[in-house]
Amino acid sequence: MADLSESIDITCSPAQIYGMVSDLPRMGEWSPENRGARWFGRPAGPAVGAKFVGVNRFKWLVWPTNGRVTVADPGSAFCFEVVAGPLPVARWEYLITATPDGCTVTESWTDRRPNWMLKPMNRIFGAPRETLNTTGIKITLANLKQAAEHTSV
Repeated sequence: MADLSESIDITCSPAQIYGMVSDLPRMGEWSPENRGARWFGRPAGPAVGAKFVGVNRFKWLVWPTNGRVTVADPGSAFCFEVVAGPLPVARWEYLITATPDGCTVTESWTDRRPNWMLKPMNRIFGAPRETLNTTGIKITLANLKQAAEHTSV
């Protein structure tokens, strides 16, 4: 079960939203922390097993992430897991549900970090990851909605 989950209604097709959330090189356009990603290896792109390197930034901190796509179901779900070396870090999930006026998008985050890593990371970031990601998810969904509805007109 996800540690955090937020939803938003968007007036555009599930296919359009899937195309946006699964385009990880563009994720930085919506996320306040992520600056985008680059696919590497095969498959290249939003397919199960695809690998990527992302770049994140929070205040003065900049760090890379390594990820792998775990679910790629066009129009309904896109999920990936992030690691730091051999350590699990997080699972990100985008679920898209069709509605009469478009779709509902739910972004979820599951913390997969080992317990020993939590306090040091909270000190580095100045707040618990849950607090930062609650704000970040809300901003990401609002930006996604604005971009999707603006381009679908």
